[in-house]
Amino acid sequence: MSFYHLEGLISAPFTPMDSKGNLNLSIIPAYYKFLKANDVTGAFICGSTGEGVSLTLTEKKQVAEAWAACTNHDKDFRVMMFLGGTCIADCIDLAQHAREIGLYAVSFTGPFYFKPANAKVLAECCKAVADSVPDMPFYYYHIPVLSGVNVAMIDLLNAVDEMIPNFAGIKYTHEDFMDFQSCMTFRDGRYDMLWGRDENMLSALALGTKGSVGSTFNYAAPLYYSLIEAFNNNNLTLAAELQQKSIDMIRLLGKYGGISVGKAYMKVAGLDCGEFRLPVKNMSASQFEAFKADVAGLDFDKFKSIEAELTL
Repeated sequence: MSFYHLEGLISAPFTPMDSKGNLNLSIIPAYYKFLKANDVTGAFICGSTGEGVSLTLTEKKQVAEAWAACTNHDKDFRVMMFLGGTCIADCIDLAQHAREIGLYAVSFTGPFYFKPANAKVLAECCKAVADSVPDMPFYYYHIPVLSGVNVAMIDLLNAVDEMIPNFAGIKYTHEDFMDFQSCMTFRDGRYDMLWGRDENMLSALALGTKGSVGSTFNYAAPLYYSLIEAFNNNNLTLAAELQQKSIDMIRLLGKYGGISVGKAYMKVAGLDCGEFRLPVKNMSASQFEAFKADVAGLDFDKFKSIEAELTL
């Protein structure tokens, strides 16, 4: 079984919340239009950025249904559902639900409490979920900084090859370029390797990646498309400058509290997705004012994602 290799920027959307921390699904149609207006080619929903691990099983299904309702007509915009990793039975349930509502693909990460001992066991976990939706592309989500599952992905590909017919590829959110390149060339590039570190995109482009999944694509897609264009035109000086701009932007996440700062960037870009749930800490009102000043210092308006109503 072979699957299309995804290309371009795939957003990892934030899950919209209201002021009380409840799902605000009414925003998702506008969110989809916002991404489309900025040439984003798909969405990886309920992942790290989407607070999937902080959502109930019911809430994940509700988010998936909201994205399906506004995107299923669009064959050029593919939605991939992150299933989780700790409870295999829940992951199977979510995968089957994703298939029922017409999403494009599902993704699974290594169990991060009782961790798999090696690549073979991890492959067995993947197979248990992938076999439940044999006609859907199945992606592994490699993010060892959060999952603690430090299996080399080339070992996983060797373990799953010919074992899981619908294993389509890997969302690779790690900095091991040796391992990533080995995966890129495995079986003559059989598997779709989606880069997941926005701040290292230039290095991944040099290794041949064509598709990337990232949180900062939500609010700075034009920056990355300019970077890709500069790389493709062999203007490496400009590409490096644009990558540094990405790094400077991402450094503000660390300055103001981490992953929750992404929703502050979204608010500045014109789409208010609320705040993150506990245990993630959100910035105070005074911090947000200081953040906006720092963002202005980056000339954010020159490369931020544009509001959908300006183009649609």
